[in-house]
Amino acid sequence: EVGPLLWSSLAACVSLADLHGKVFVFPKATATAHVILKPRLDKLLWNISVCLRFGCDLTRAYSLFSYATKAKDNDFLLFKPKPGLLSLYVGGELVTFTVPGGTGTSTGWMHVCASWESTTGIAELWVNGSPLPRKGLKKGYFVSNQGVLVLGQEQDTPGGKFNINQSFVGEITDVYMWDTLLSPDEVSLVMNNRVLPHVILDWRALSYETKDYVVIKPSLLPVY
Repeated sequence: EVGPLLWSSLAACVSLADLHGKVFVFPKATATAHVILKPRLDKLLWNISVCLRFGCDLTRAYSLFSYATKAKDNDFLLFKPKPGLLSLYVGGELVTFTVPGGTGTSTGWMHVCASWESTTGIAELWVNGSPLPRKGLKKGYFVSNQGVLVLGQEQDTPGGKFNINQSFVGEITDVYMWDTLLSPDEVSLVMNNRVLPHVILDWRALSYETKDYVVIKPSLLPVY
């Protein structure tokens, strides 16, 4: 656990910026480096969709998108437990999807969209534009709008208790979040960097805070 004195000494940069064509680089495994994102949350979340693009060659477990509240540290978590699998947590419960080899890329980069709706409990996961078989969890649940959203670490309490063995090492870009569900056509648009309405976390107008060793660099991928 990171103490308050150490947190106060970590380098931080609070910004609101258009990060189109940029990436967050997490250069090494640490228990401190992360990015705090600040979505526009003015109501409880009955529907959630999250999309992001990442490049990573780790074979151990790591966190991709961690939203923690006082009630549930894994209120909405996108987590990669090992190669070939992706897990989605809602309200502390998880479902795990098997990612077929044909949905990957030879570059080590992956575009992922995850969504969940309360009324049915149905969770959807799209990898590089291809849908995986749907699963269900936490029907009737809602996700609190009073939480902390972090990239690069998995939270065991809101904003803290990070584990270096679950830290992300690599690059993350094109992070978006909505309080609606995405259609197949919309997933395709997002994958090609088109901006959709009802966005509550917008990579092109991102409010964020970097902590410790996180670097913003131009993307080496083609920018659409």
